[in-house]
Amino acid sequence: MSKYLRLATFVAALAFSAAALVAPRPVFAESAAGLERDADAALASLYEQTPSAKVLAEKAKAVLVFPNIVKAGFIVGASYGEGVLYKQGKWAGFYSSFSGSYGLQAGAQAYGYALFLMTDSTVGYLGKSEGWELGVGPSIVVLDAGKAKNLSTTTLKDDVYAFIFDQKGLMAGIGVQGSKVTKISK
Repeated sequence: MSKYLRLATFVAALAFSAAALVAPRPVFAESAAGLERDADAALASLYEQTPSAKVLAEKAKAVLVFPNIVKAGFIVGASYGEGVLYKQGKWAGFYSSFSGSYGLQAGAQAYGYALFLMTDSTVGYLGKSEGWELGVGPSIVVLDAGKAKNLSTTTLKDDVYAFIFDQKGLMAGIGVQGSKVTKISK
């Protein structure tokens, strides 16, 4: 066996082992109630850790929360998770988030993200589309801790704001651009 093939086999085994370790709860929720519970807990944690997210939620028309996305890859990668759409603080639907990638990558990671939909047209776009590819359609801004501190109601001008939270694992780089969000039944 060539040393490159052994290295590739080792890295693949490491990536899938890491994926098993970083996923604190199942990727596929057992039930609608389980997914709702996970989403409620994720939002509460996000609001506690990032108070500007709570302020943003008060201005948003809807919030789409994916409490647990699992991403793994070795040259070819994929991520998947399920989430809940909240309108006026109440559950309004279930969605999946999927992305695929190809390139120099190896590892596994688990994380959550929340999308704050700021306009009625953005909520309408999500509702009428056959799946929304993030980065296509309404403009989206991914907020990190530094940007979130400077966020105020006077600086809000984009269609969608995203917060990525609870990152665990061994994979470089993370983003929501290129993820496809699709309505699902629970």
